[in-house]
Amino acid sequence: MKRITISEVRQMNGMEGLVIQGCGGDLNEWINGISGLLSEAGILKNDETFQDVFAFEQDGRTNLLFMMDNMDLDAGKLAMWRLQTHELFGGTWLSDYRVNKLGVSADERLAQSDKPDCPLIGQDGNIFVLMGIASRTLKAHGLGDQAKEMSDRITSSGSYSEALNIIGEYVNITLAEGPQERGGMEMHQDF
Repeated sequence: MKRITISEVRQMNGMEGLVIQGCGGDLNEWINGISGLLSEAGILKNDETFQDVFAFEQDGRTNLLFMMDNMDLDAGKLAMWRLQTHELFGGTWLSDYRVNKLGVSADERLAQSDKPDCPLIGQDGNIFVLMGIASRTLKAHGLGDQAKEMSDRITSSGSYSEALNIIGEYVNITLAEGPQERGGMEMHQDF
């Protein structure tokens, strides 16, 4: 399980998952409990387990996001389970949560589709690491001028949140796959 920010949740365009709202206590117990319930209900197939589970805070609540991408599960059964247990767990789809709780509009979702995908969720959260990954992504898509503009804006921004929002203006922030990048001197070469 990894903790993420609301900004990162807002940027999860084109992804789907199950959000369980208002989780208190030991989050690992919640993860094991929800996974066990889904296995018992025949929703998780072939001894599948959630590889990507994220925790985030909103409105004084701790929420868990169980990512469903590339999972071997019965989506129909999961939809029924979610409806049947909504009163108990406050379960909702990530796409619905983004629209209803975070105010992501259809215009934002369309605008994000024009930006290159950039695997930042799950990476080292150091802003310089994230800026380097986003910069390389932009350059790989022939957007070197935008990469420089983004980097200049980030380095003169006033806060971490502002810097994350700037990155989100240039790239579509997606889930990182494979090994995570870590900070180091090589990260500064792209600026």
